[in-house]
Amino acid sequence: MSSLLPDHASVSALLRHRRSIKPADLDPARVVDQGLLLQVIEDATWAPNHGLTEPWKFHVFTGESRALLAGGLQKAYRDSTPPEEFREDKMRKMGENPLLAPVVIACVMERHGGGGKIPEIEEVEAVACALQNLQISATAAGLGGYWSSPPVLEAPSFRQWLGIRAGDRCLGLVYLGWPKAELKWPRSVRRPVLDKVVWREGTA
Repeated sequence: MSSLLPDHASVSALLRHRRSIKPADLDPARVVDQGLLLQVIEDATWAPNHGLTEPWKFHVFTGESRALLAGGLQKAYRDSTPPEEFREDKMRKMGENPLLAPVVIACVMERHGGGGKIPEIEEVEAVACALQNLQISATAAGLGGYWSSPPVLEAPSFRQWLGIRAGDRCLGLVYLGWPKAELKWPRSVRRPVLDKVVWREGTA
């Protein structure tokens, strides 16, 4: 085994340290260097994917383009929400959140490989793995991240605005940035692992 690999304890600690840091807890004025962003995204692309289809595309919004994203989300929400379900607070939040984080990444599953033989669920799972890689890499760099997947991402007007094809899906918006100085890193717990494990032992 290569001595360049991190030790298992360090990797385990990093996985358990990752938390969802909401856009309101990120510093919108502190820029994330493009080189660091590219490294984090490249780490995402090392996720497992059946047939090496690499079914991911990352639309990165920074600077003034975040306001365009906010407008696209609000329009899609207006267009796709029945009047009886429309909520002003949701509408307002869609306009505010993209401006709270210095970086927002719309993460798309693209159906372009495998000759159509690979089921959609496997492509979705591959992109989910990529987004986990992205969040772990961001955490290691000291960034905070939040993966949001509101139903409006499936709205026809948002799909058209983002420019994705039939068969492709936007699986989430990842908000990235440096945590505010006053943020206390969230703590969490998990139920005992043995409650989640079924040991299958023995011989035939």
